[in-house]
Amino acid sequence: MSFLQFNPDNFNSFCDILAKRDKDLKQIIQKHGYPTPWIRPNSFQTLVLTILEQQVSLAAAYSAFNRLKNKVGTVTPGKILSLTDEELRACYFTRQKIVYAKGLAEAVQSRVIQLKKMETLPDEEVRARLIQLKGIGNWTVDVYLMHALRRTDLFPLGDLALVNSLKQVKKLKPETSKEKMLAIAEPWRPYRTIASMILWHDYLKRKGTKIQD
Repeated sequence: MSFLQFNPDNFNSFCDILAKRDKDLKQIIQKHGYPTPWIRPNSFQTLVLTILEQQVSLAAAYSAFNRLKNKVGTVTPGKILSLTDEELRACYFTRQKIVYAKGLAEAVQSRVIQLKKMETLPDEEVRARLIQLKGIGNWTVDVYLMHALRRTDLFPLGDLALVNSLKQVKKLKPETSKEKMLAIAEPWRPYRTIASMILWHDYLKRKGTKIQD
């Protein structure tokens, strides 16, 4: 089964389609240039990084992730399961994220979760399988679908940076409802992932933050 995906070759053309539909997105591209396609490998290591990114700044997540990589090299299920809780805490994992990472490691190692197979499944089937794992919620699944599987039509309103960028770009009130924000994003289908990346691009440029694969 094939899915609409973005890649370095078609990404800018998708941005151009959105720029024609939405003047605010067009202005971001005119001001900052095209965002770099935010692509990560479809790997266990990517999902561990995504868990570390939950509810913290990118800088804090990267600090923990880099400390982990310096300790074990490429992050694999076996390596995570071989580390003690104390060793993971020394890599800035919280108690909860130790549980999440080890649960994911067990699921991948036992092949309850097969990441390669996810590439052939519809978005909602991927979501249904991953969300059964402790600590994997909709935001984590959205980010995995966007960056690792490169699906084009995710709009993760659980992401604070995206919400803040949307509110600033569209001059929305702080109390704007999720329903209203989803309605704003509706004309961007089936490229809401790319619209999200344009909005993140604006947010990161204003903050002076760099992303890490």
